[in-house]
Amino acid sequence: MSKICQITGKKAVVGNNVSHSLRRTKRTFDVNLFTKKFYYVEEDCWIVLKVSAAGLRIINRIGLDAALKQAVAKGHCAWKDIQVIG
Repeated sequence: MSKICQITGKKAVVGNNVSHSLRRTKRTFDVNLFTKKFYYVEEDCWIVLKVSAAGLRIINRIGLDAALKQAVAKGHCAWKDIQVIG
């Protein structure tokens, strides 16, 4: 799986490193990703998500079920991509 948040859809972007002499070289700005386990009450199971820090705040604010439904509706992840543990 690539470095993409499953809740917000954030992914790495490309920019420039700028030195003191203003020489520019390409670099990537990676996303602040975490691999987290969540207890999904509606399905009575544990799931594993790759979530950014902003995605964690969204889950805390609106709840896991609403955040997953919103992410699937926007196309950030699919139900089949969510890893279920036991």
